[in-house]
Amino acid sequence: MMFAAGLAACAVALVLALIRAMRGPTPFDRLLAVNAIGTTVILGIALHGYVLGRPEFLDISILYAVINFIGTFAVLKLFTTGGLGDRGGRAKPDLDDQVNRGGGA
Repeated sequence: MMFAAGLAACAVALVLALIRAMRGPTPFDRLLAVNAIGTTVILGIALHGYVLGRPEFLDISILYAVINFIGTFAVLKLFTTGGLGDRGGRAKPDLDDQVNRGGGA
C-alpha cells in the first residue's frame, strides 16, 4: 500500500515537472524542471529497490544523482558563459583581447 502511494506521488511530481519543462517561460525554469525530473527518477529507483529488497538499486540511484548534479552544473555553465572550454567558455572573444593582439577592428 505504501509503495503504491509513494509511486503515485512520484508520478504526480513527474507529470508536474514535465509540464513545467514544456511551459517554462525561461531556460532556467526548464533546467530546474529537468533537474526535478531527475530527482523524481532517483526517488523512484530507490523506492523500487527498497520494495524489491535489492540494495544495489540504491547504489544506482546515488550514481544517477551524481550524474544529474554534474549535468546540471555543466548546462548552467553553458548558459552563463556560452561554452564549456578552458578559456572561460566565452562564445565570442572580447574586443579588448583582439585589439591587444593587434587583430580585429
